Amino acid sequence: MLQLCYSPSTASMIPHLLLEEMGVPFELKTFDTGDKAHKSAEYLKLNPNGLIPALIDGDLVIYETAAILMHLLDAHPDSGLIPPIRTHARAHFYKWLMWLTNTLQASLILHFYPERWAEDASSIDQVKDHATRKVHTLLDQIDAEIARNGDQWFSGSEYSALDVYVFTLCRWTRRFERPARSWPHIGPYLQRVHARAATQTVFAREEIVEPWY
Repeated sequence: MLQLCYSPSTASMIPHLLLEEMGVPFELKTFDTGDKAHKSAEYLKLNPNGLIPALIDGDLVIYETAAILMHLLDAHPDSGLIPPIRTHARAHFYKWLMWLTNTLQASLILHFYPERWAEDASSIDQVKDHATRKVHTLLDQIDAEIARNGDQWFSGSEYSALDVYVFTLCRWTRRFERPARSWPHIGPYLQRVHARAATQTVFAREEIVEPWY
């Protein structure tokens, strides 16, 4: 059975949501980031980067969130959570998946951990400020994309694996002075994703508390 190495309310929520949407049997293996369990010798054997999540599929171990999603989608091609191969929709799926992990998620990490790129207090504050402003411009793009695609799901009328990624990263801004939910199209979109049965199940399992997003 698949095992997802996770810690509540982290990037592991993305594959957790996808697995629940798929209805695929899986087990959760907890590595609490609050206790630094993801830096333990046990976990570093799975992911030498010491980052959550990782997926164990038999003798295969996959880390990097986007790679985990692609592996799951390839393993379950009838899930309906990725557009058909060799279509424009599939190409746009790849584009947005890479954008989410390499652009939005990377900018959010800069916001939350500016001390990794600076040393003195003023420089740390400057890095965080620039990252926050960058995140806001990226949320503008998400808001525009949701509107362009008809105000249903991120890519249009069909819910996809992109939605679990967009939702999770947007909820990371829930304590920002200007959170993602304050954008006119993102706010209602987050409500729709949150209302899904799979999201409700994952939130209960991870014991997520308000603010939800």
